Amino acid sequence: MEASGTAEAPRPPHVAMLVTPGMGHLVPLAELAKRLAARHGVTATLITFASTASATQRSFLASLSAAISSMSLPPVDLSDLPPGATIETLMSEECARLVPALTGVLSGLRETTRLVAYVADLFGADSFDAAVAAGVPRRYLFHPGNLHGLTFILHLPEIDVSMPGEFRDLAEPVRLPGCVPIPGPDVMSSFQDKSDPCYRWMVHHAKRYLESEAILVNSFDAVEPEAARVLSHPEPGRPPVYNIGPLIRADAGEEPRAACLDWLDRQPHKSVIFVSFGSGGSLPTEEMHELALGLELSGQRFLWVVRSPSDEGSVNANYYDAESKKDPLAYLPDVGLLVPSWVPQTEVLAHEATGGFLVHCGWNSVLESLVHGVPMVAWPLFAEQRQNAVMLSEGVKAAMRVPATKRKEEIAAAVREVMAGQGKGAQVRANVAALQKAAMEALLEGGAATTALDEVVRKWTREYC
Repeated sequence: MEASGTAEAPRPPHVAMLVTPGMGHLVPLAELAKRLAARHGVTATLITFASTASATQRSFLASLSAAISSMSLPPVDLSDLPPGATIETLMSEECARLVPALTGVLSGLRETTRLVAYVADLFGADSFDAAVAAGVPRRYLFHPGNLHGLTFILHLPEIDVSMPGEFRDLAEPVRLPGCVPIPGPDVMSSFQDKSDPCYRWMVHHAKRYLESEAILVNSFDAVEPEAARVLSHPEPGRPPVYNIGPLIRADAGEEPRAACLDWLDRQPHKSVIFVSFGSGGSLPTEEMHELALGLELSGQRFLWVVRSPSDEGSVNANYYDAESKKDPLAYLPDVGLLVPSWVPQTEVLAHEATGGFLVHCGWNSVLESLVHGVPMVAWPLFAEQRQNAVMLSEGVKAAMRVPATKRKEEIAAAVREVMAGQGKGAQVRANVAALQKAAMEALLEGGAATTALDEVVRKWTREYC
């Protein structure tokens, strides 16, 4: 048989990414996959869990390019866990129980693609066992939060041994290298009860993080410069850390234009405060009323994404299902522009009428706000959000925090100060403008994030065999 005369093109490098539940985990990993495809020709498979196979997630995955495929792992029975098991426990257990199934998936990808690396997100460290069993050459951890959160997790095993009692009872803030001092009650919620299985899981994950060949973080140096400086220096036993952010959702897909954008078109420049508590957050009824009255009292135009209150559950009651459980507007006084459940957040933040963001301090939302130059009013709910609020308000000063008492007068004052750029609000607005510039520069050719990701991909492709 004669040779055809044309050599077969080599298969592109391929990376498998495990996405533990939550759109806050899926979106940045998908954006990482997009960046890898666009800049380096790397293809990717996003591996998701059956527990979050929502219509929202399916639609998002279907919108991705042909270079990014997706698949769902089989359902896992978690009925043996206690009814009050935390989200972190549920995700960790689900991941650990899926190792055999994931091993099969990765083995299949090794046969059908040029699989150069496996990336697990922060609750997926146990899945490294599957990657080892399948013979995947390199294993990485993706941290969708910031360097402050990562630093805390990396130090947790030693803190667990050295610190008796609970974080919430500490008389002094927790001080870690490069980090803003964090008051005990503001330490991330998964660390707040040492008797809860969730806490033991976090200590377990922290130890397993050290098995990764590197840790990729969705942050950028300017927003937490001292933490970046500390983690940029190699440390024996700790994987190298790469700041590759900001990774935010860059497009809205092909959905019809939301009516709230038409409303924004009719508002003056920088006159609207956007209010949203993320895809998984909700407020108790009393706080919803105080917020509504505070917004009215502030005298500012506002766009509020409202979900039904959390009185019957917890503030993270919508984590696995972003749809509001009941009609949320029935719980509120008749004030302002209220939108139930969802708006195209990146488009709202990018709109010239948006002048402020009352935010739960989920890291994806924070990055979106900074990239679009929108100053923040911080109202944290759960997970690492209180810790983020401290870093943003006391460290880089890109937000004003609503007092814990959350009275309508306090809410109104914080909103007015940020929107008018008066008092502390002036510094917040100036700092956010500087951070917006730094975030954009990080993503340019030769920028810190681009250079870091280039180095990671060089390792994948150069050392692949």
